[in-house]
Amino acid sequence: MKLSEMGLKELWRLFPIRLEPWRKEWAQWFCEEKEELWNILPMEQVWRIEHIGSTAVRGIWAKPTVDILVEMKEGQGLDDAGTKLENSGYLLMSKASDRCSYNKGYTPDGFAARVFHIHLRQAGDHDELYFRDCLRADRQAAEEYERLKLGLWKAYGNDRDGYTAAKGEFVRRHTAERRRAFEGQYEEGGQKDVEL
Repeated sequence: MKLSEMGLKELWRLFPIRLEPWRKEWAQWFCEEKEELWNILPMEQVWRIEHIGSTAVRGIWAKPTVDILVEMKEGQGLDDAGTKLENSGYLLMSKASDRCSYNKGYTPDGFAARVFHIHLRQAGDHDELYFRDCLRADRQAAEEYERLKLGLWKAYGNDRDGYTAAKGEFVRRHTAERRRAFEGQYEEGGQKDVEL
């Protein structure tokens, strides 16, 4: 059965939440996938490509999925980039006028060896950068987030939406704190990501 033919509960059973200790390979996977994305997407339209999510934070447990933010330049729509991603084997998971999510590494048999989530966004939609850098700079916050995730893992193993929602208040609070302290940090564009 194709993934597109499966219901949400079937997909959650096939792709349960799992957490693993941090692996240095995730940074390398990001670098390799970033190069692939630069080859797929129109470079004159892309503002930045950055490693986000827990795999971008050294030392904390994470889902073994490399999250990548692709931020388009101002005035660039997402449709052209989205079509190029789909034509290159990425699966469209959700779409709105100002943001889309694509996955790579999801198969009818479960997860592939490498799994990626591409967060395709309009210029300026990059709160994940503030959250990532909060966790990178504040070891206590990173460890608190890790404990939260480990505590939620078993309860929400087959409920990705519930798992994400249960982390929401923590993510929003720390993102807002970092944004207040470093407002505009990412507005100049370019590659600000510090590799692990």
